[in-house]
Amino acid sequence: MVIRDRPVVGEPRLEIRRPSSWWTRRGFLVVFLPLLAAVLSGVTALAADGKVLLPFERIVTLNGKMASKRDYFEDPEVQRLLLKHRIRVHITSSGSREVAIQDLSSYDFVFPSGQPAGDLITTRRADANEYAKVHRPFVSPIVLPTYREYAESLEDAGIATAQRGSGPGRPLYYVLDMRKFLTSIDQGRRWNELGVQSHGISNANRIVVQSSDVCDSNSAGTYLGLVSFTWHGRADEVPGSDEEADERGRAIKPLMDQGLPGADVFRTYISPEGKGIAPVVVAYEHQYLTYQAQYQAESGKLDSDRVLLYPSTQFVTQPQFIALNEEGDRLGDLITQDPELRRRAMELGFRILDPTGEVASDQLTTFLEDRNIPVPSMGGDDTRSAMPRLQYLERMISIVGGCPAATPSPGAPG
Repeated sequence: MVIRDRPVVGEPRLEIRRPSSWWTRRGFLVVFLPLLAAVLSGVTALAADGKVLLPFERIVTLNGKMASKRDYFEDPEVQRLLLKHRIRVHITSSGSREVAIQDLSSYDFVFPSGQPAGDLITTRRADANEYAKVHRPFVSPIVLPTYREYAESLEDAGIATAQRGSGPGRPLYYVLDMRKFLTSIDQGRRWNELGVQSHGISNANRIVVQSSDVCDSNSAGTYLGLVSFTWHGRADEVPGSDEEADERGRAIKPLMDQGLPGADVFRTYISPEGKGIAPVVVAYEHQYLTYQAQYQAESGKLDSDRVLLYPSTQFVTQPQFIALNEEGDRLGDLITQDPELRRRAMELGFRILDPTGEVASDQLTTFLEDRNIPVPSMGGDDTRSAMPRLQYLERMISIVGGCPAATPSPGAPG
């Protein structure tokens, strides 16, 4: 039967088209080449940064214990550079003397801030026939950070003298006559008596220098040695017996009013409240220089309100990186010899040492000048030999701080 006027529709047919030549050639290039370029760029960047093989290489985590030198290992750039060598570092914060007298079995290295604590560690480990290898990558002298009003009051009283020629504007650095300064403390003089009110602030408190706990801290222990040396003069520089050490400890105890025992006094110093509660503190030069470099980078100017007092009798502390095993020794070699890590230490305010053990001060000078930071005088007396022998220093620390004296072995160095 035929139905008129209706078209006849055939069965549908499925047509299969071949892929476009545009997609197979040009399309592939357009879509995938940019992705390939991005991947290659990423690989190139990782290679330049030393990280391209990191997912396939073992990264060693080393445990260390230290005080102020944690600033170095907590720096992101130092961490990045160490990662290139497949090393991560985990830091436990502790005062240098505390490091020296506690169990170190769970650590790969320690980094006490000065030689006395370092000697305690190395002599004890030698007695126990345990691994200990010393590296000395850099130094940082003890300084007394303060505020401009207090420094200018000390200058008016003839106790401090500004370092001239260290840059434009008001001076950042002063030389402190330690004998006159300690005499003022011994006499119980107060800041208002010294004339600080004429510089715009009032402080009726006695003149004191605040430090971390002398029972824990190398900086406080070094300051103790400095006070003892200054107070007794060059005629009889250091105690020569237990009795002399005890006598000197008792004599300087009134001069060592710590004020903020156990605290991180430099963090207090740079806080907004520091001027009222910590007029003068004990710290390391690198802490102040790092602070000024960061302040300059963030604000485009220096913090001219915070200044440094350099004691007229200067002890340069000798930080000792002490490797407690072979992995720790590898890290010690790196921070002592690797050019990038050495440069970063200098950028963090440390005075790096050259292969002969001398201070490469010209590099720090260039770094500061490039950032328009005045350069402090690098001169001054080197009186490191005037530190008491370890056994006598420990007795003095015990008397001043009221803590048990550590007992170095009889052969411990002086």
